[in-house]
Amino acid sequence: MPGFPRDFDEPRDESGPGERMDKFARYLLTALICIVALGQFVQVITRYVLQVPVMGLEETMLYPTLWLYILGSVNASRENTHIRANVLEIFLKTDRGHTILAIVGEVISLVVGLWLLSWAWDYTRYAWRVWRESPTLYIPTFYSDIALLTGLALMMVYTAWHLARHVQILRTGGPA
Repeated sequence: MPGFPRDFDEPRDESGPGERMDKFARYLLTALICIVALGQFVQVITRYVLQVPVMGLEETMLYPTLWLYILGSVNASRENTHIRANVLEIFLKTDRGHTILAIVGEVISLVVGLWLLSWAWDYTRYAWRVWRESPTLYIPTFYSDIALLTGLALMMVYTAWHLARHVQILRTGGPA
């Protein structure tokens, strides 16, 4: 399919900054999923087996869980592997048609994403102003609220990057 950054069967050069970012994202997401899984395991064992719930565990699990979801979305945007329902691809026969469809999709994603990013910015300003805290442990919820703004901003950067690559493919007629 046109526009994919690389074939996943090809050997990867681990020396560039993009590859270091890939490695960092893999380790960060793996650490977050392990933390969430461990927290859920502790919750189930203490609550249902030992009959002694750990107070505040749900509050602390909110942070890694939310960041896991948001950074997982950023990772899918970075890899350009979001789920898509491009019915039009069935009817397009040329690589040029597929590239034009990809450009239209990226432009729509960018417009909608920037609109959502403006809302996330307004929400982040509100969260900063009111500085809410969790009910039991009094952890500032701003640290989970900022995940949405961060994630959407990174997704828009990657969407713009993919758009530029698709435009370059359309101009040159070959891979970017």
